[in-house]
Amino acid sequence: MSACVPTRTDSAPAEHVHPPHSPPHGRRPRFRIAGADASAAVAVFLIALPLSLGIALATGAPLQAGLVAAAVGGIVVGRLGGCPLQVSGPAAGLTVVTADLIQQYGWRATCAITVFAGLAQLALGCLRVARTALAVSPAIVHGMLAGIGVTIAVAQLHIVLGGTPQSAVPDNLRALPAQLAGLHVADVSVSALTLTLLFLWPKLPGRAGGVLRKVPAALVAVAGATAVAALAGLRLPKVDLPSWRSHALAALPDGPVLGLIAAVLTITLVCSVQSLLGAVAVDKLVAARPDLSGRVQRSHLDRELLGQGAGNIVSGALGGLPLAGVAVRSTANVTAGAVSRNSTMLHGVLVVIATLLMVPVLELIPLASLAALVMSVGLRMVSLHHIRTVTRHREVLVYAVTTCGVVAFGVLEGVALGIAFAVGVALHRLTRTRITHVETEGVHHVRVRGQLTFLAVPRLSRALHLVPHGVDAVVELDGSFMDHAAYETLQDWQKTHTAQGGSVEITGRRPGTHLSEPADSGNCRCRPWTAWRNHQCDRPRSTPPPGQPERPGRHSGRDLARGISTFQRNTAPLVRGELARLAREGQQPSQLFLTCADSRLVTSMITSSGPGDLFVVRNVGNLVPLPGAESGDDSVAAAIEYAVEVLEVRSITVCGHSGCGAMQALLSCEPGGAQTPLKRWLRHGQPSVARMTEDDGSWAPLAGRRPADAAERLCLTNVVQQLAHLRAHEAVDRALREGRLELHGMYFHVGEAQSYLLTEAAGTQVFDPVRGAEQPV
Repeated sequence: MSACVPTRTDSAPAEHVHPPHSPPHGRRPRFRIAGADASAAVAVFLIALPLSLGIALATGAPLQAGLVAAAVGGIVVGRLGGCPLQVSGPAAGLTVVTADLIQQYGWRATCAITVFAGLAQLALGCLRVARTALAVSPAIVHGMLAGIGVTIAVAQLHIVLGGTPQSAVPDNLRALPAQLAGLHVADVSVSALTLTLLFLWPKLPGRAGGVLRKVPAALVAVAGATAVAALAGLRLPKVDLPSWRSHALAALPDGPVLGLIAAVLTITLVCSVQSLLGAVAVDKLVAARPDLSGRVQRSHLDRELLGQGAGNIVSGALGGLPLAGVAVRSTANVTAGAVSRNSTMLHGVLVVIATLLMVPVLELIPLASLAALVMSVGLRMVSLHHIRTVTRHREVLVYAVTTCGVVAFGVLEGVALGIAFAVGVALHRLTRTRITHVETEGVHHVRVRGQLTFLAVPRLSRALHLVPHGVDAVVELDGSFMDHAAYETLQDWQKTHTAQGGSVEITGRRPGTHLSEPADSGNCRCRPWTAWRNHQCDRPRSTPPPGQPERPGRHSGRDLARGISTFQRNTAPLVRGELARLAREGQQPSQLFLTCADSRLVTSMITSSGPGDLFVVRNVGNLVPLPGAESGDDSVAAAIEYAVEVLEVRSITVCGHSGCGAMQALLSCEPGGAQTPLKRWLRHGQPSVARMTEDDGSWAPLAGRRPADAAERLCLTNVVQQLAHLRAHEAVDRALREGRLELHGMYFHVGEAQSYLLTEAAGTQVFDPVRGAEQPV
């Protein structure tokens, strides 16, 4: 475990450098707790108090054990852990495991097992293996939690009905009919009131409801049920907190060594995985809060494991429950505005104070109310969101097997069963490959779905030999792996088919090649984009009939359909999540990018931008008509107004390019003649021609060289002129005066693949090359 120490970067003498607000020499800094941390600590404390008692009740441990674990989780883990805003304590995910250990070994031995599990966590933290726990499939983790949730809910249902739970889920289910026949009305009434308040309190409407909702629903539910039970004089089993003098501490367990080792490993596994996954989730919550940017560091997972180990050692030694990071309390901590680990520690201190001073109040709480609270927590552990996620990733069977295994056999057995099933599924997918051959409009498609290994080579060879000689063929690989045997089979067939006059296009993944990397075949460098015939691909070109020119796009409709199909197979799965987010939140681009319609200008490529980044306007010549100009087309002015007034973009960039056909047409344009739509549009470029003619030569457009010819000079001048036209638009002018908009000029040289940005210095306008992200222009 190491601490981060700020490093000096200035050259001032050390004795004259003090951190901001440093105390005078000889005085220690005063410990202060931010107001946000204090309010967050109170909110977490109000949630933790009833939940800790309820989880202790569900495990069969002394109720004080839940309070001990909550206090230790707040103070010890809060101080030593690697996730500052995660709150640790007795977790619902540990309930089933702890209850089994108490029944098998007794309470004091369970405390000792908790201590040994903490020592195991310390060892794992020292070995820096925390991130390996994240390699466990999320389907197994969520299935484990769902199984634990079902077990908790079924067991607590008996207490809700006024009875006593059995040791296992099958026993509880068999005893449920008799329990329903002899239910206790008072217990059921208090439980129903608790669940009703839990459900309705977060839904209170109006402004007053918004104020009341700040009080945790768990506290309101338990307090409300307790008050009603007391006022009605109901005779119910209540919380019984024995004197601390009789509090049981840890004692060495007695039993088979292998069984004790399995118990320690189970506690270690569940505590560690739940805590590490919780730390990752808290990082996501912190990232969503702009006010915490730079103030709260990302979780140090190995340190978090060390902190959890220390917490379990202390909790077990003091007679407390095993502890782990708790999602409900951590979420409440971040949501309530916590800014440091002080909130977690202060909540632990508040639990200690309540344990010492509020015993008479706590003993008024009906056990049925706590059971209803814990049952609701167990039901929420069966998350519909997680089920939808694992279904989308085709892992719902792994989830279901793990859940059923935990419910039927126990946590460790259920997780082992889930891991074994996940491995079996992976092997099945590796060996199960679907290969089909279809012919569409004269093109033969061989589609491979799944991993291409030597086991699939015979089927691949049969499908490839169904392709006639001399025809166009497309091999579509939809898998992440191809072994050497399959690669050689495919390569040999490709060479043979090409030699016989046919053409082969291979899409998808190839050995050692990512989809975004160019293939190493000849001079082909177009593979990052598409397999359209407009590029110098390794695909041989067909010789056109005599007297007809060679036109690369002779099958444009087929190329478009093939490109769309490739996108759906290879790219759509990668961007679907981001596009779904943009669809929900709407577009919020920061840039209006106005450029030419030239097909060689790929805006997303030359700016490394993605969906939602640029609001793009393209037209012939990247022209911006002046307001009120006669063109019969207001689309550019409408886009500018929409971008500035509605989308509130922060900058507008006009991008020209080399070899622009519109600029060449302006240079060769003769007055008179028929006014075609193209000529009417190009009249908006005449001010650029006039500006270039009037230039006195003081303008050095390109850094290091002069423009190659008049056409390039006009391309550069046109960018500057269109920026002047932009300033004439009312919305742009107003935004510039208010300081919420910037204008930029850009020039892209197609042949050099080089971008230039316009700068202005000492009255000279220069297009400086952009060499890299580390060199500001």
